[in-house]
Amino acid sequence: MGTISEEILGRAAGKKACAGEFVIARVDYAMSHDGTSVLAVKALKEMGVDKVWDPSRIIIPLDHLVPANNETTALLHKELREWAFSHGIVHFYDVGEGICHQVMAEKGFAMPGKVVVGADSHSCTYGAFGAFGTGVGATDMAEIYASGKLWFRVPETIKVTIDGGLPKGVTAKDVALHVIKHVKADGAAYKALEFYGSTISEMSMAGRMTLCNMAIEMGAKAGIVPPDARTEAYLEGRAVEPYAPVYANDASYCDEYHFDSRISPLVACPFEVDNVHDVEEVEGRHIDQVLIGSCTNGRFEDLREAARILDGRRVKCRTLVIPASRGVMLEAISSGVAATLLKAGATICNPGCGPCLGGHMGVLAQGEACMSTTNRNFRGRMGKGAEVYLGSPLTAAATAIEGKIADPRRYL
Repeated sequence: MGTISEEILGRAAGKKACAGEFVIARVDYAMSHDGTSVLAVKALKEMGVDKVWDPSRIIIPLDHLVPANNETTALLHKELREWAFSHGIVHFYDVGEGICHQVMAEKGFAMPGKVVVGADSHSCTYGAFGAFGTGVGATDMAEIYASGKLWFRVPETIKVTIDGGLPKGVTAKDVALHVIKHVKADGAAYKALEFYGSTISEMSMAGRMTLCNMAIEMGAKAGIVPPDARTEAYLEGRAVEPYAPVYANDASYCDEYHFDSRISPLVACPFEVDNVHDVEEVEGRHIDQVLIGSCTNGRFEDLREAARILDGRRVKCRTLVIPASRGVMLEAISSGVAATLLKAGATICNPGCGPCLGGHMGVLAQGEACMSTTNRNFRGRMGKGAEVYLGSPLTAAATAIEGKIADPRRYL
């Protein structure tokens, strides 16, 4: 038996697939958003292809700059709507439906054993469901649109085992940062990560999505959690088609890491994701804005945990809350979480990516600093001359209360 990546890609290619080999594999579902669809469509036209391979297996959410922030973006959205309609794209999700990776999960496209590809680097999120989820460029996506297949170099796999219960104030985001701190930003370049251990088994699907989402921050091609009863429960009544889970047995790994979950809340400091420190080491640093949201930490579980800290308190700095989807926003409203956040002084924005990529709805001014639950803190990421710190929703909420980096355990 091979690794999960070898088994999934081998099944999709119709032959045995071993790490290092090149295969042409069938893609089950393909996603591109407003930021990459326009490039994929342009490449498709240049290829002389006027009909997509299967309009029911192409997913196009508008999420990066929504609602349109200027006339150029508005025209881009208009052209994408027209193209999707003309090609009969079944799963087109317009402004406000949600961030692409959350939409892919909520709508049941991310399933065990499937090859799910997105024209976005954080498409590795789908590995939380036992899929081979990976990101590709727009021209590669055009090839998928045309043929339903793509070439892959089968990645080597690193096995990561994490055991133990999560201490107070520690979340899946902290676990992800802990792994990145040790593996490093380039330590898993073009490799797959498989996550095991009691910490992972007890982790919610939202937490697993957070963990796999950040696999790319180690350079990984994919991050995968073997499917289990939690996976099946989430997909019950949601999966768009039958699926067959894949597992690794007696697989050969290129490296293995073992971690203990007994860690502190962590913060990734500017300007590298692996520049990770215990929150105690960076407490007190001034923060101008807090952002709670994104494809990493914009799920209901994240908003609920932030509200737990903010309940009955007031924020001291700009605090933006951006739900990952319409469904998340509706749940936040019906549960009272949204009211708690608003009473605390937070601003709730429409679902989307917005400030994470420096698009809009929260771009920073030069010299400002943000505590963010997003996945990247590169120089210029959210604004030229600004600094981005990465932390969990708990750490972000505690920071919002104090206007400076704060340890969430004081509020729990």
